[in-house]
Amino acid sequence: MSSDDIRLAADKRTEFGKGAARKLRRANMVPAVLYGHGEAPTHLALPFHGTFQALKNPNALLTIAVEGEGDQLALAKDVQRDPIKPIIEHVDLVIVKRGEKVTVEVPVHLEGDAAPETVVTVDNTSLEIEADVTNLPEALIVSVEGLEIGTQILAGQVEMPAGATLASDPELLVVNVTQQISEDELEAELADAEAEAGIEHDESDDEAAAAPSEPAEGGEESSDKE
Repeated sequence: MSSDDIRLAADKRTEFGKGAARKLRRANMVPAVLYGHGEAPTHLALPFHGTFQALKNPNALLTIAVEGEGDQLALAKDVQRDPIKPIIEHVDLVIVKRGEKVTVEVPVHLEGDAAPETVVTVDNTSLEIEADVTNLPEALIVSVEGLEIGTQILAGQVEMPAGATLASDPELLVVNVTQQISEDELEAELADAEAEAGIEHDESDDEAAAAPSEPAEGGEESSDKE
């Protein structure tokens, strides 16, 4: 996606603090700060909807149209989100230049199906790459189609997009394909883990019904005397 596709008009902020930030968010604006390349930090207010849509791709190249100062290319360096509500609380933007190479984290996406009776585990959900700022991928695609038990894919084996190089450790484990365990084996492992942790469960109704009944204290009652 080119920077022309994501252009955000920004207003300069003159009020700061939590109260000012809450006021901005109530007005459907996002507090932000823009800095980098020797420029003094500029405190901005961005439109919520456009910013929310743009940051669905964390490495989206943004054109920030700052009032009275023209356009600046930027990447989102840090995005603070509300843990519950779909609200962006603050964005740190770093200035970048065309032709510049940057190091960013890119999520790993799997495609395809491994062999039957396998479990595919993603040990690292993202990798660092170095690429031109105008050509950053949204994801790194890793195919697991037909992979057999025991297969491992390391970072150095992940195909990089054109013009990008791996910045993470090439020996980093990304995908691990293991044997699928049966339900009985899973229950046995769970029971062993609970026993080691000293966890005890109350007897279930089925277990209680299956257990042999014990005679009442004092033995059987004698018959009534005539």
